[in-house]
Amino acid sequence: MSRDAVAFAVIGGTGLYRLAGLASVDTVEADTAYGAPSGPIRIGTLHGRRVAFLARHGEGHALPPHKVNYRANLRALHDLGARRVLALNTVGGIRSDCGPRVLAVPDQIIDYTWGRIGTYCEEAGSPVVHAEFAEPYGAALRADLIRAARASATPLVETACYGATQGPRLETMAEIRRMRQDGCDLVGMTGMPEAALARELDLDYACLAIVANWAAGCDPAGADAVPITLAEVLGNVEAASARLPALLEALLASD
Repeated sequence: MSRDAVAFAVIGGTGLYRLAGLASVDTVEADTAYGAPSGPIRIGTLHGRRVAFLARHGEGHALPPHKVNYRANLRALHDLGARRVLALNTVGGIRSDCGPRVLAVPDQIIDYTWGRIGTYCEEAGSPVVHAEFAEPYGAALRADLIRAARASATPLVETACYGATQGPRLETMAEIRRMRQDGCDLVGMTGMPEAALARELDLDYACLAIVANWAAGCDPAGADAVPITLAEVLGNVEAASARLPALLEALLASD
């Protein structure tokens, strides 16, 4: 398989360790100047297109958010030819229309993480790139996602602000109140530095956020809310992910 055979890549988040429908799969054990990616890259055919898939946390979910080698993941996909990258991120919902099982395409992000290497300009001798980041997600891929959702009748929240926290612990109610005041609608742990690194590589990168649960204190049931179990969280991810095949089919048809 030629290394320029892949133009589109998908990065899977928590609960998304395989790409449904990917056929004739080849496995690439990549290496980069920044180390190895999170795991093997699976390259196959999806709706007539060659697509690469990488599980962000590893296929056995061995990597917590702050230990993911985001630089290696994106560099490996870039080196395989991918120029469009769809990031699937499992998140918590803050805004009232971003409850469990909702799919959302954020258009903004606020970074609350710390200590992660967030640039390819880290090493001595690397060229310094002041990447434009006012609009942190690729406009073209975001627009195509929205059109694909409409074409496939997939319900989608079309604008939202993603708040990226350090993890792996979940947030306190006070932290979520602060994030809401800051303008965040979703909360996750893997949105940064991935989006910024994608911009440095000039990738058309967008996030499709899968809401697994209400963020702390955001459940409309208020004081009557029952704590959610891990099984319920994963059940919500599975239910929302069931809508991905139709959305991806429509997206790839227009790509």
